[in-house]
Amino acid sequence: MASAKIKKGDNVVILAGKDKGKTGEVSKVMPKGGKVIVTGMNIATRHRKPSQENPQGGIDKFEAAMDISNVAIADPKDGKATRVRFEEKDGKKVRIAVKSGEMVDG
Repeated sequence: MASAKIKKGDNVVILAGKDKGKTGEVSKVMPKGGKVIVTGMNIATRHRKPSQENPQGGIDKFEAAMDISNVAIADPKDGKATRVRFEEKDGKKVRIAVKSGEMVDG
């Protein structure tokens, strides 16, 4: 399996959809499905009928998963979308932003 380019905790730019252009932090990555959940983005609503677990019912708002191809790493220097390449530094594999050459990993 290829090394993951987007990880939990990364700052990403949304490239497509209703939140296009916004920046957020990845809260969950689902590599098998190729999806990510970004905090505060892609909010979906569900109208729930009253049930035993939820006697009140009402409208639920939650962060829906979006395709990993619709997000890109935010460049550490200027916050714009960038691609990522891998380099070996001090015997460790690190992610480097292609645009600025800055290290994405802390």
